[in-house]
Order: sequence, then structure tokens, then C-alpha cells
Amino acid sequence: MRVLIIGAGEVGYHTALRLSRENHRVVLVDQDPEKIKAVNEQMDVQTLVGKGSSPAALLAAGVREAELVVAVTDSDEVNMTACRFAQALAPAVTKVARIRSMDYLHFFEEHDPRQFGVDLVINPEREVANQIMQLIYVPAANSVADFAGGKVKLLGLRAPVTSPILKRPLHELRMSEGSRFLVAAIERDGEVIIPRGDDHLRADDRAYVVVREDMINEVMEFFSLRNEPVRKLVVVGGGAIGRLVAERAQRRDIKARVIEKDEDRCQMLVDQLDDVIVLHGDGTDMSLLREENIGAADVFAAVTDDEEDNVLIALMGKKMGARRTVARVAHMGYVPLVSSLGIDLVVSPRFAAVGAILRYLRRGKVLAVSALRDEGAEVIEVEAQATSAMVGKPLAQVKMPSGALVAAVVRGEEVEIPNGQTVINPGDRMVIFMLTKVLSKVEKLLTVSLEYF
Repeated sequence: MRVLIIGAGEVGYHTALRLSRENHRVVLVDQDPEKIKAVNEQMDVQTLVGKGSSPAALLAAGVREAELVVAVTDSDEVNMTACRFAQALAPAVTKVARIRSMDYLHFFEEHDPRQFGVDLVINPEREVANQIMQLIYVPAANSVADFAGGKVKLLGLRAPVTSPILKRPLHELRMSEGSRFLVAAIERDGEVIIPRGDDHLRADDRAYVVVREDMINEVMEFFSLRNEPVRKLVVVGGGAIGRLVAERAQRRDIKARVIEKDEDRCQMLVDQLDDVIVLHGDGTDMSLLREENIGAADVFAAVTDDEEDNVLIALMGKKMGARRTVARVAHMGYVPLVSSLGIDLVVSPRFAAVGAILRYLRRGKVLAVSALRDEGAEVIEVEAQATSAMVGKPLAQVKMPSGALVAAVVRGEEVEIPNGQTVINPGDRMVIFMLTKVLSKVEKLLTVSLEYF
């Protein structure tokens, strides 16, 4: 696929890097020569110094040959203008715009964005709010991703050192618990591996577990984890993320409090949120946190605009006894480092934006994509086609590449955690876990006609 990316900030940079590694033809446009220089030093893509909203720059970048335009500058107006000109210059091209303004987002909720030259609107703050709410739905997990309309969950779990699961080889778990869940991958020492049957989990591992929605509580018990419902939520930071999380939590009858140091923003939150306590104060003030009994919070989320403050606030919340802590960081590269500090969930709007773009890049019968945070592995939900080499035979006879496995099969309303005797039928939805290095091999198995990107 030929992709034109407007904006070489972190979102544009990492999107281009990901696609270039997967042999897509990428053209990256930015008006900052230093950013373009950095791109040229790090990846094999075409670049152009120019304003992405300029028709001349779009033509010079080859918009008429592109299949997809992704506008991800820091300016909503530039992104929308770039898409409108791209529409005029290349009517068949698909256009994605990153939009941060809630005013624009509300407008696009009421009006089809395609009327304004945009096929898909992505909003990083909403993506992050979704991640935090998924943690609230399954608080014992470190990460949550939904497939098949929520019928299948991908959970990141860390078993405590006392859990008996750590002493059992995975093939034994597979035999006794196969209908409940599947350990699809293990993140160990910063590396994602697809485990073998004789492997077993270690205390420091993050296990990526595919589970049927109705079996979540049973699986948590099996991992010796408490999945007690969230009743008390404290959010530090009343910006777009904090407001969205508090609003959604309130709808689920969760007692929510928001701490915000900007007095005008506090008043705005009071006007917008019902049954949510808004406190004017500094989230880094330990005396304030003690006064508000932060240690009793089920989820304590620090989502201010200052990533250093967020890390500090989340660590203080953890020390005070909050059950689950969340920190927002700006730089994508900091996510693994901050996660290692013991914070339960580290979220990045930029990382979320890349994930949203990645989902949309999948075409054909690929229905959903969830990329892991180190970008070394991902999970896809794909509809099986009659031409696929995976259809009509037991999975044991399918030559799946090393580093990929079918983790779940959805047939109508039924969800199956498959084994070697499972047969895939046309129209079945498969959840496939794979290392990105075997992506092209999985593509060939899925169907000869499927364009994976």
C-alpha cells in the first residue's frame, strides 16, 4: 500500500516507522526540516519538506498515487484542510484525520465527516479514555483488548508469586482449562514470546491470555487474582481524558472524584458533570491526597498534561494503597520504562493514536487489531474466507508459522478456545496472535486475495 503521512511528530513518525518495516511505500511530509532529517536517518521512506495542507505539497508527495492519507499534525485545522484538498485532488483516496478539539468531535458526531473530506476521525484522548475504562471493567488485568464485540477478551495478567499456576507447564493448563482460556503469549524481560507447551509462567511475566467474556472471573481466580468491581475512582487532571473517564464512570454508578488545579477548568467540570465531585487542588500535594483518602481508591488515575507529574502522582497513589494506578505519559518510548516502576497501566495518547491508525490500515476481512506496546506482536480478528488455506481442515494440519497461533474462534454467538482438532469454516471469525515478523506468512495463510494492509 502507498501511504501519505502528513506530520512527522511522534504519531506520524511511529506510524511511518511501523509501515516501513512492513515494506509499505510511505511518503512523510512535514514543514520542519529537522524532523524530516531525523526521519531520513532512522527509516527507509520518502520524505518531503512542505506544508501538508498545501495542494502543491500534496501533489509533490504523490497524493494521486496514494491509497491512504493520514493527517496527524498537531493542528486539527491543518489535518482537516489536508484531507479536503486530498479529496479534491484524489477522490478515491482514503483519508484519516487526527482531531483533538471536542468542538470538532461533537460536530462530527452529528454530521458525517465524509461530507468534509474525512473518512475516519481519530481522537487520542478518547482512545486513552477507552483504555482506562477497559481497566475499570477488568481491574485485575494490566491491559484489556476486546474482540468479537466483547465476547473475546485479551487480558494482560501477572500472576502473584503465590499462584499455583506458576508451577504448572502450559500444556497441562491447556488440557485442564482449555475451554476457558489460552495463554497466547508471554512478555518476559522486555521480549514477547509465543510459548510452547512445556513452558511455564514466572512471577515477573506478563501473560497475554485470551478468554471468553463469561469466563473472566473464573480465570482470575485460577490466576489467584482479585477482580473486585471498581466502586471508587479518583482522577487527577480535568482535561479531555479526565472528563471522559469521570463521565463514563458516573454512568456505571462508580463514585468518581476529579482533582484539578486550574480553577476555571474546575468550574467547567462542575457544569458538565453530574454526581462527580470536583476538587480544586494540586495532585502532587501529598497532604491533599492523604486528606482525600486516596489509599481507599479502587482506581487512581493521573492524566494531567505533565507526564513527570503523572508518574510521581501515580507512584504516590500506589504507595498510599490505591488498588490500581494509571499514569498518562506523552512520549511513546517512555511507556515500557514507566511500566517497570510498578504502575498498573501506562497510557499514551500518541501510542493510542498509532493503534487507531493501525486498526484502520487493515483492509479486506480483518475486523480488529490490537498492537502490543512494544510493537513486536499484535492480535487480529479476521473473518475466514473460503479461499484461505486455514479453512476446512483441523488446525493441527495448518502450517502456522512459528510465532503465530489461533487463540479463539467465533462462530455465530459461540466462542471456542480452539485445539488441534478445531476446523475453521468460511465466515468464522478467528482471533490470531502473532509476532509482527511473521505477518507476511500469516497473510498468505488467510487468503490469497486478502490485502492485509
